[in-house]
Amino acid sequence: MRKLGTIDLEILHLAITKKGTFNENNLENSELKRLGVGKILDSLASLKDRKFISLNKDGSFSITDLAREILWSDSVPVWAKILRLLQIKSCSMKQITDTLGTSEKEILEDLEKLRKNQFVLMSPQRQEDKIVKIYEIMDEGIEEIDKTEETGFENTKFSDPPPGIEIISLIEEISKKIQDSQLEQTEKNNIVGKLSSLKSKLEI
Repeated sequence: MRKLGTIDLEILHLAITKKGTFNENNLENSELKRLGVGKILDSLASLKDRKFISLNKDGSFSITDLAREILWSDSVPVWAKILRLLQIKSCSMKQITDTLGTSEKEILEDLEKLRKNQFVLMSPQRQEDKIVKIYEIMDEGIEEIDKTEETGFENTKFSDPPPGIEIISLIEEISKKIQDSQLEQTEKNNIVGKLSSLKSKLEI
């Protein structure tokens, strides 16, 4: 179950970066100011109603333990934090490490584990003349992270992918890259069709 929207995430991450408490000046000096006062107030009210932030006597806000449990608690394994984050939005490696406050090495290890189990898909995207690896959650990943709400994290078992699965994952990544390329649509369709045929032969 997705607990946060993208704006909710921005506000709570601001709280995390400000050691748990933020005020009007912090909001004004952040990228959130682009939203306008009305939208920010609505989002703050929604977070307060859901008990994700609390209002202090001086008018500042503090993130609650309930909100910390979503992405910033030591009791939640890194792989689960990654899936929860990607359920909110697709992210680059930098966005994942910045948001979770976890080392890139640890993130990479768990991302590879998630990718091999087909919970996460990586696709290269062009951003400001650079190719950036963007990670997005797959249906299997959504199903798995939602399941942990009832069964807990310890019941999720990661295994080595069966023969062909890793190749299939690579084919999906290549197909997505082709679709995002500047090739003519007919040429895209031709290449993607061939890749789909190859994928079908692998999926025994």
